[in-house]
Amino acid sequence: MTEIVNFDSLGLAPELLKALTDSGYTTPTPIQAQAIPVALAGGDLMAGAQTGTGKTAAFALPLLQKLLPFANSGASPAKHPVRALILTPTRELAIQVEESVRAYAKHTPLRSLVVYGGVDIRTQTPHLKTGIEVLVATPGRLLDHIEQKTVQLNQVQMLVLDEADRMLDMGFMPDLKRILALLPKQRQNLMFSATFSNDIKKLADDFLTKPQLIEVARSNATNDNVTQKMYSVAQSDKEALLIQLLKAPDAKQVIIFTKTKITANRLSRSLEREGLVADAIHGDKTQQERIKALDAFKAGTITALVATDVAARGLDISELPMVINYEIPSAPEDYVHRIGRTGRAGASGIAISFVSPEEEKYMVEIEKLIKREITKEIIVIEKPVARARTSSTSSTTSSKANRHKSSSSTSHQEASATKRMPTKKKFNDPWFDKPYEAVVAQQHASARSPSIRKAPVAALLGGLIPTK
Repeated sequence: MTEIVNFDSLGLAPELLKALTDSGYTTPTPIQAQAIPVALAGGDLMAGAQTGTGKTAAFALPLLQKLLPFANSGASPAKHPVRALILTPTRELAIQVEESVRAYAKHTPLRSLVVYGGVDIRTQTPHLKTGIEVLVATPGRLLDHIEQKTVQLNQVQMLVLDEADRMLDMGFMPDLKRILALLPKQRQNLMFSATFSNDIKKLADDFLTKPQLIEVARSNATNDNVTQKMYSVAQSDKEALLIQLLKAPDAKQVIIFTKTKITANRLSRSLEREGLVADAIHGDKTQQERIKALDAFKAGTITALVATDVAARGLDISELPMVINYEIPSAPEDYVHRIGRTGRAGASGIAISFVSPEEEKYMVEIEKLIKREITKEIIVIEKPVARARTSSTSSTTSSKANRHKSSSSTSHQEASATKRMPTKKKFNDPWFDKPYEAVVAQQHASARSPSIRKAPVAALLGGLIPTK
């Protein structure tokens, strides 16, 4: 029989336990129950768990617990140096993590701040100057602050890489190396992610010291409480199928994932034309636009949120019922993170994938990664767009026929009017009608033109000297 663990037994301070109670948490998830004691012991940790199982609390709670002895109520910035650094790959995830840290630390003097790109850096600088113990950042914006000397990392005691696989395999490695070179060598490192490939584990060995590996579920697994299914559908029919599913009664709140920003924009506009409340978020949107769309979606004022993989990690929406993969990701790990937006914190969810013939190869890799076969279902696609086009074609044909009739009638009327018009008399003039006679004309011209006598030219101008 499995022993039930409570937060009280994990060695957390009363201030943190009170914050957990305020948030409604009583029993830790498996990743929290295993990771918190290891992190509190001070060793490096590499933890893998399914998305939505509470990884943020698994590193935030021990981090705050270890910083409590340094908590200070003083106003001086010198008393609040950055002691813990949390790096995330996306802005949305950074915002979400810092919100959780702030919620857990609300009964302590510890301060936290999030910095990310897409907004004016000058709005973040004053908050940094007041002093904070926990800094959540995206790598690029952190380096901006380092170059402007608005943040110091020489007193960092704990480093957390959240979604570490994305941090290491999506071009963040150069930025990470620059940041790691500025940190004290004596520090604790924690890595958390839903997926860990063998290559990622090898890269992690470069800066982790004898890490303890914790995987509360099989690596790269998906939640059992998420029902996964797929529809084989032609690329040209995907939009009609999506509209059909979104107009069903159970589609109250859905995230739709695409591979490109162009598709996300086009799809959200198409859904709005169908009377659905939709919006899109992707890398080309400003941070304010992305936050506004996410807040509206969380509030329920937006039914369909079309997103690229920028939103696959970091979106924490309670009881999100459905996720749709409009386009299948080419990286199988992204599928795990996409469908991890639903079925969080023990809730049930549905993940539907639209698979065109060209994308079947991606599904093979996904099934190989998650080690399970995804249920293939058949659905009859209603095509309201096609019917509208047919109707439009009929009306267009009818319109063309009417225009043809109208044109024929008009032509007939014009012909009748032409017939009724009186014929103009031909203008006759003997002189103008006479053919042109060149010889005669030249003779007349010669007769009219008198002979011109040439005047002698002065010798200085090149003329001849007259003879005597």
